[in-house]
Amino acid sequence: MDHRQTGDVVTEEVADGVFLGTLSMGERASMKYWQIDPGASLPTHEHEHEQIGYVLSGTLTAILEDEEILLEEGDAYRFPSNEYHGAENRSDEPAVGLGVLAPPRDRPEWRDR
Repeated sequence: MDHRQTGDVVTEEVADGVFLGTLSMGERASMKYWQIDPGASLPTHEHEHEQIGYVLSGTLTAILEDEEILLEEGDAYRFPSNEYHGAENRSDEPAVGLGVLAPPRDRPEWRDR
């Protein structure tokens, strides 16, 4: 068994005010710990990975191709493979959560574009 605590996660700033870190990675899925600071945006993108997640604290607006959805503390979400999506923190508090990607992903492909 692998065991890791969120306090052990080393995050990387992947966009201004957007931080990602790997909490756990297996052969078929990876779990990311994320934080999006007030006023920060995760750029819109798409990827082959199915993505599910959970908002631990704060609020976040998910940006989809044709709609926006408010995600609040305690909400779960899912982005199917290749769905265009991003997020914005329009609040005064950081938004923190977990995301699971299958197949596993080490580094966001969109970061290198």
